This record gives sequence, C-alpha cells and structure tokens, in this order.
Amino acid sequence: MFEKTTLANGIRVVTERMPELHSVSVGFWVEAGSRHEDIALGGISHFLEHMLFKGTETRSARDIAKEIDSIGGVLNAFTDREFCCFFAKVLGDKLPKAIDILSDLLLHSVFDPDEIEKERKVILQELHMIEDSPDDLIHDMLCESIWKDHPLGHSVIGRVPTVNRIGRNDLLQLLDEQYRGCRLMVCAAGDVDHQDLLRRVEKAFSSISAGNSAPISSAPQHNAAVQIVEKNLEQVHLCLAYPGVPQNHPQRFTMNLINTILGASMSSRLFQMVREERGLAYSIYSYLNSHSDTGSLVIYGGTAPEDVPQLLNVTQEQLSNLKQVRLDDTELERAKGQLKGGLLLSLESSDNRMSRLAKGEIFLGRQYAIDEIVNEIHRVTPEMIQEMANRLFVSGTCNLQMIGRVDPAAFDSAALCLS
Repeated sequence: MFEKTTLANGIRVVTERMPELHSVSVGFWVEAGSRHEDIALGGISHFLEHMLFKGTETRSARDIAKEIDSIGGVLNAFTDREFCCFFAKVLGDKLPKAIDILSDLLLHSVFDPDEIEKERKVILQELHMIEDSPDDLIHDMLCESIWKDHPLGHSVIGRVPTVNRIGRNDLLQLLDEQYRGCRLMVCAAGDVDHQDLLRRVEKAFSSISAGNSAPISSAPQHNAAVQIVEKNLEQVHLCLAYPGVPQNHPQRFTMNLINTILGASMSSRLFQMVREERGLAYSIYSYLNSHSDTGSLVIYGGTAPEDVPQLLNVTQEQLSNLKQVRLDDTELERAKGQLKGGLLLSLESSDNRMSRLAKGEIFLGRQYAIDEIVNEIHRVTPEMIQEMANRLFVSGTCNLQMIGRVDPAAFDSAALCLS
C-alpha cells in the first residue's frame, strides 16, 4: 500500500492509501529543526513555523483559519529537534484545498514586520508558560544537561535572549536555505491517490530548487550529572536519564520493550511499585527520547520532598532487577502484547499513519510493513532484555534533574544513582 516518488528537485512524495477511510492526513515535512540552528538564533525554526501561519500574499491569518474550518478540516504544525511538520486532516475530496493552503504557507508567506513582533510576544509567553510548569521545564533541563553543548540539547523554542534577537532577515534566510527540495517530504495517508497528489505537489513546488541536505553533526556524548533547581513547590519533579539507542538501532524493539516493562503504562513496574504499592507519586512514567544517532531512556516522577530518596531507591531497585534477574516469560509476553496492541490501534488513524510514513523516511530510509514490525517484536527474548539492560544501566551514566524543595537526604540517593 506504500508508494513513493522522488521529484527532480528532490522532494519525496510518500503515500499510503487506506480505502476504508473518508479522511486523509497530509503533512509537509522539512528536515530542519532546532538541531540545525545557529546557537545564537536558538528557536528560529519554531519561530518560522509560527510565522508561516500569519499571512500569505493572498490570504490573511484569519482567511487561513476560516478556509480550513469551512471544509471541516484541521490545520496545524509542530517543530522538533530534527524536523518541522505542517499538516492538515480533511475529507478525501478536500485534499486539493489542503494542498493549496499548505503550499501557500510554505511558498508565499509575507513575514509582515508587525506580525513578527506580535508573534515574538506570543512565543515569549509560551516560554514563560513552560518556566511556570516544572513538569514541562524539567524535560528541557534534562536535554540540555545530557547533551551538553551539542545542538540536540538546545531548547526547541529557544531562550528569551535568542528569541528577542531573531529578525525578519534571519527568518527569510532560514526559509531560503533550508526549505528546499532535498529536505522536503510530502506524506499522505488515507483517502489519497498517489498520482493525483504527485501532480499537485509537482505543480506547486516546481520552482523550488533541490538545495542542500541537512548538515550532519557528530553524535553527542551522554553526559552524567546531577542538577537541582530550588523552587518553592509542593512537589519535587525529577527526571533520570540513561543512554538509549538511536531510532534506527537494530535492537530498538528490545529498547521499546524495556521501556514498556519499566514505566510506559499502569501495569508497568514503576507505576505498580511507586504509585500503587507505596503511594509515593501520582505521576510516574518512562519514555524513550530517540533521534537519528542517539537516544535516552527517561524516567519522570513527581513526589513530596521527603519522599524523593525512597522514590529514587525504588527506581534503582527496578533497574537493578532488570539487569540481574531473567525476565519472566509471562511478563515479556504481556509487554509484547501491549506494544503490538498500541501500534495496531494507532494505525486506525490517518494522521498517525502519515507521521509513520515521514519518520520511516527520516530515520529508517524505508517503510516497514506491520508484519515486519510484529515479527521483530516477537523475536525479542528475555536474554536480549537482560543483555541490553546491563549495557545501558551502567554505573556513572545516570543524569538526574530535580526541581523543587529538595530534602538534603535526597543528595545521598542522588549519589547512589551516579555510583
């Protein structure tokens, strides 16, 4: 069901037809994110994403909103560390209109100086909102700390000084240099005809040159550290990170299963041991933060200051158990069932399928059929889980971030994490 065509100027058009759906999700993906920025202009990719919705030569920002609403569609965008995506979800027969709007944003935005200043204020408010939300802020702190001095560690939104420094010419230069054919993908899933989409994209973007592919910086080193930010909060918010694997790693399915077992659901070990058995936290979970050439496994928890040592100790016990004790076959099968079920349920959505197409191209260079993925999950054994746990959860590799009123007793537990 996958089709892919590369145009003469390097634009990749990738589709997955889902004839049972009435909707189609289409995304214009640009391999230009915060990783590719000049540190002095941190946040410029995110700023540019905002500005492309503020008016074109023929549409005002209000016109754009009214036009997509009038066809019952959804229009949005997001910026990440390695890409930026502009997407729409509409009924299949409205796809031509969605393509017209999206291409207009990318090709004909005007960057009105007054709109730039208004949007700068909006982005600064977004920054302040994160700073006022410790459960959000701590994840940015973590990335900055584990990938110290590397572009992957930079905040996607930027910082107040860099956002204030970005000017109209900077935005236009970024658009001219990075929004080129070899960095652009158009991915669509749902009620879509590949050849029809291909013709429309080719017509809309015929004037765009191939340009240069995204520069590849060296993979960052994982930095072990403890950082504590004192704030007068009711809870201490904390994140622990251990080295993970890149998106294309041969053992990525083993890594996904470790995350599932450890903290990805209500039946996970951390949720059961930290919340259900001890009542130490309302929120406790783990996730994978993976990129093209590196990754990390992150554990987040929020707890009372006096309970930080116990939460850290319980977490360390669970990591040690994965290293020292062979995983029970029943628990592994349950984790595999959860991972497969989540994957298959997500594929009922055209927007998730569209994102999967793009990330397959960006990180893997190809599309994987569902059967291939399920077979790879099935191949993971308890021995593979234990071997990877011993390779990743190594003494001296943990990075621990804490925000709140940290009890001095937590320092001993923090030292244990790093020992």
